[in-house]
Amino acid sequence: MSWLEQVAPTVASALGGPLAGLAVSAISKAMGIDESKVDETIKTAKLSADQIAQLKLAEIELQKQAQSLGLNFEQLAVNDRASARTMQATTRSHIPSLLAIGVTCGFFGILYALMAGYATKSDELMIMLGSLSTAWISIVAFYFGSSSGSQAKDQLLYKSIPSK
Repeated sequence: MSWLEQVAPTVASALGGPLAGLAVSAISKAMGIDESKVDETIKTAKLSADQIAQLKLAEIELQKQAQSLGLNFEQLAVNDRASARTMQATTRSHIPSLLAIGVTCGFFGILYALMAGYATKSDELMIMLGSLSTAWISIVAFYFGSSSGSQAKDQLLYKSIPSK
C-alpha cells in the first residue's frame, strides 16, 4: 500500500483507520469500480494513468469531506493507538507482548532463512513475509510511537522555550 500513500495519503490514512468505509467509498466512486473490488485493486496496484488521476481527485474530495466534518485522520490514528496502549496498561494482558514477540521472530526468522538459503523463495512465503512486515511496523508504532508522532514531538521541542 506504499504506492497509495504516495498518490493519495489521506485516502491511505483513512483506509488504515476507523473511517475505512469512507475511503473505500471514495475510491470506488473515483475509479468507477464496485466497493468489493477496491481491496483487490489496491493490492494489485495495476492502475492506468487515468485511474491514478481519478484517485488523486478522490484524495481531494476526501480531504474536503474530512474538513467539513472536522475530521483529522492522523489524530484519529493517534487516539486509536493511545486507547490501545491504555487498555494494555490497564488490563496488563500478556497477549499483545506474546504476539509482538511471535511476529518479530517470524519476520526475522523468514528473512534469515531466505538469506541463508534454508528456505526457497515462493509466492506464499513472500505473501507471509509481506504480512509479517506490515504487522511488525504496526507493532513498532504501538510500542515506540509513529514517525509522524515523533515529527510532531520534534517540532514542539524545536518551538519550545528552554527553561532556566
